[in-house]
Amino acid sequence: MSLSSHIEELKKKHHALSEKVELAQRAPGVSTLELADLKKQKLKIKEEIERLSVDI
Repeated sequence: MSLSSHIEELKKKHHALSEKVELAQRAPGVSTLELADLKKQKLKIKEEIERLSVDI
């Protein structure tokens, strides 16, 4: 897998997590712990995208 295609996959995952976070914020009964976990995953992916984008 090339670096640019890897970054594109990460961007897709980041977008999917964004949608999950939005849905979780609107859903009653979603724990704050679960929401925080989703946000942490999203942040890690964003940081990885930024780190890899510097290498291009």
